[in-house]
Amino acid sequence: MSRSTGAPASRRRRKKILKAAKGYRGGRGKLIRTATETVHRAGQYAYRDRKRRKGDMRRLWIIRINAGARMHGLSYSRFMHGLKAANIEVDRKMLAEMAIDDEAGFARLAEIAKGSLEQA
Repeated sequence: MSRSTGAPASRRRRKKILKAAKGYRGGRGKLIRTATETVHRAGQYAYRDRKRRKGDMRRLWIIRINAGARMHGLSYSRFMHGLKAANIEVDRKMLAEMAIDDEAGFARLAEIAKGSLEQA
């Protein structure tokens, strides 16, 4: 019976790491040990930043809504409170899109928010 070795599997593992490290500078893209560390760390950053991107997008939406609301004489918090008081449930992503693309619709929402704040 012929002797079996782990060489093909090891080579595949190493090639997979080096392929992921392609484009890295110096030994990070050529040496298996440093490439392994770098690829592992890159994966950790990617995982963390996929979570962070959600918060970044929410912050961006809030900035855009605030800018739109201030053009109609409201702060962000007053605008959102007015919408909640008027039982209007539109998520921040759509409100931010409206603030940029649909100024007439956003103005209508701002008027509704102002009206519900005056009633409360």
